Amino acid sequence: MTDVGDASERVNLAHLIEGHDADRVALISRNRETTYGVLREQVAGLRGGLAAAGVGHGDRVAILCGNNRYFVVTYLATIGLGAVAVPLNPDSPGPELQHELGTVEPAAVVVGPHALPSWSHVDLEALPSVRSVIVAEGDAPEGTLHLADLFEHEPVPIVDVEPGHVAVLMFTSGTAGPPRAAMLSHRNLMANIEQDLTARDHTVEGDVVYSVLPLFHIFGLNVVLGVALTVGATIVLVQRFDPATAAQSIVRRQVTIVPGAPPMWIAFCHFDELPSDSFKSVRLALSGASRLSPAVAERFEERFGIPIYEGYGLTEASPVVTSSAGMPTRPGSVGRVLVGMDVRVVDEHGQDVPVGDAGEVWVRGENVFLGYWNEREATDRVLVDGWLHTGDIATVDHDGYMYLVDRAKDLIIVSGFNVFPAEVEAVLRSHPAVAEVGVLGVPHPHHGEAVKAYVVLTDGADVDEDSLIGHALDYLARYKCPSKVVFVDELPRSATGKLIRRELEGTIIGD
Repeated sequence: MTDVGDASERVNLAHLIEGHDADRVALISRNRETTYGVLREQVAGLRGGLAAAGVGHGDRVAILCGNNRYFVVTYLATIGLGAVAVPLNPDSPGPELQHELGTVEPAAVVVGPHALPSWSHVDLEALPSVRSVIVAEGDAPEGTLHLADLFEHEPVPIVDVEPGHVAVLMFTSGTAGPPRAAMLSHRNLMANIEQDLTARDHTVEGDVVYSVLPLFHIFGLNVVLGVALTVGATIVLVQRFDPATAAQSIVRRQVTIVPGAPPMWIAFCHFDELPSDSFKSVRLALSGASRLSPAVAERFEERFGIPIYEGYGLTEASPVVTSSAGMPTRPGSVGRVLVGMDVRVVDEHGQDVPVGDAGEVWVRGENVFLGYWNEREATDRVLVDGWLHTGDIATVDHDGYMYLVDRAKDLIIVSGFNVFPAEVEAVLRSHPAVAEVGVLGVPHPHHGEAVKAYVVLTDGADVDEDSLIGHALDYLARYKCPSKVVFVDELPRSATGKLIRRELEGTIIGD
């Protein structure tokens, strides 16, 4: 499945870098600046190089690069040819890469320096679709190509395609359980960029955007990279996050927009040595990928003087659905629905719930994905009559502000009563000894399920299981309180900081 839509209209997302001043800086990577003019030349040359390597319309190109110019140039060149970009985590273990590559059957793989350890464990003989392995940096082993050599090819024009042509395959565990490759078309990605630009405040020409969110994640790919390149902003590409280095870069580069996931904001809040004026150049601090604790947002604003604007989205929506950017902050809210899409909050029968009641979020619009690659059954479960069934539970107030409650699939049912893990986590997190917490349901012989909590303590804290359960009892009904608390060194999280509940049972138990 590659093309869906009206063949009379032809587009290509790769045009987003056209028209900007050639001398304006587009990318800063490893302190090296790339202007829009040079970026266009490199992308055009690489289109020619990839075409010469046999990459054509509909072919998949796997990109195993971190947040660097290699990724950006390869991504734009790939989709500009009418091929399909498949961004993958360069730090993924070999077996995971093997599975993902086997799923999408790429014609070419671009391997960045950070991916080399994992790539060494990939069995190419089991991947007959791969015709070209392209090394981004260092020596190119025998039988491989070097990315720099492909830049030197005769430029090839952008190939316009149908709006429904698949541009990106993005792996996500999202709304349908195990990781699957979500098909995002040129129309999907372009529509969501346009929708994102309807927020009350957003990226504009002249902004400097701090890009530490992984580009192999849809938030980093389309909200950070796509939007910034569309408006002609400058993107500071960052490979690894460290709060001290990040603060220095933000000051030195006079960064104006900082998108991040909750763990980043938590790290800034806990870095006591950070000067209070570290973010004086920043006009927009944005949070997404998972829920941000209102306490963290409050502490950040108290320390640094700027609010954190939270939004909500998911890969299958390309990704942004709501934004609070530029709006009066309401603790716990992810803002209001962006212009250009329809959203409903419904009960288990598909009926709209009353204002203030919790229900599943459904989304409809041109940003909603095409489906999962070669997964018709999974697609049919989440795409019904044009509506994306997100599996996310939320409430909406009288002013249209949305508040996330939890994931439907994470719901715990204790003696017939619904327990949302996020509610329990918020209460436990309010205890001064708790740094992080993850909650899930475990089988119980009498109640069906019971609540189990995994807790990371703050440095030097001394608290026992009974004390935390007692704390929960002060705020929650007994059936919602954990029956077991396990103290661990860390919680399992995705590259964007999202808690991976299914891996909680495998976390390392602390002292």
